Amino acid sequence: MSSHPDVPILADVTMPDNTNGDTEGAEPRTTSLHAAILQDVETQILSGTWLPGHRIPAEQGLARHYGCSRMTVNKVMSQLAKAGMIERRRRAGSFVLLPRTESAVLAIQDVGAEVSALGLAYSFTVLKRRRRRSVPADRERLELAPNGPMLDLSCCHFAGKRPFCLERRLISLDAVPDAAREDFFAVAPGPWLVSRVPWSRAEHVIGASAADGETAALLRLPAGTACLWMERRTWSAGVPITWVRFVYPGDAHRIIGRFQPSTG
Repeated sequence: MSSHPDVPILADVTMPDNTNGDTEGAEPRTTSLHAAILQDVETQILSGTWLPGHRIPAEQGLARHYGCSRMTVNKVMSQLAKAGMIERRRRAGSFVLLPRTESAVLAIQDVGAEVSALGLAYSFTVLKRRRRRSVPADRERLELAPNGPMLDLSCCHFAGKRPFCLERRLISLDAVPDAAREDFFAVAPGPWLVSRVPWSRAEHVIGASAADGETAALLRLPAGTACLWMERRTWSAGVPITWVRFVYPGDAHRIIGRFQPSTG
């Protein structure tokens, strides 16, 4: 199979010996090629090789690369667009879209599960871990006692190679003393807390703001980019456990809520 300079390295496809070109009536081969092309393009996107905004090779180039008709490639592009993985722009081509996630307003979401639901590899990095005494700003966020012991954490969560969101978290060590001995390198703070401390009440606050210099640098965004943030406080039997703030790129996340009418 010949390659084409317009096409990055994609997996070669073994062609059936009894066909010679993508012709009418060759349905078994067309189906096989459709699946192969779809898998190749999805792999480039989900692996992070093709980042959001990347221009996908032209349909004519892909058709030459795979030895198929442009119609077969067009069907693949249509399927990817319908799945929200690419955007097709008239006369400009097809471009990789940033995956969009959804969080339920009243749920205690797991960032790792959000990323996995997108079909992307999840990872996280602890940016800061500091045990200290509370200051007035901490006590406003977490209802801590004056100079109460606490853990101050910052993490960056990744979807593939791209930063997915930032997490800033305060944990009351009076309520969760085991957190003082946990480095959070193997398990992120959120799932670690959920597995150890049953929460009985939670409060969410949602807003939007422009990314400051540090936030923009960590999320690899231009300074001033609109970001969505969500703050949450949780209690267990009336005792404050943790305060956390997640910051997401504004064009990559949305918050949803589902409700039912009250009865009686």
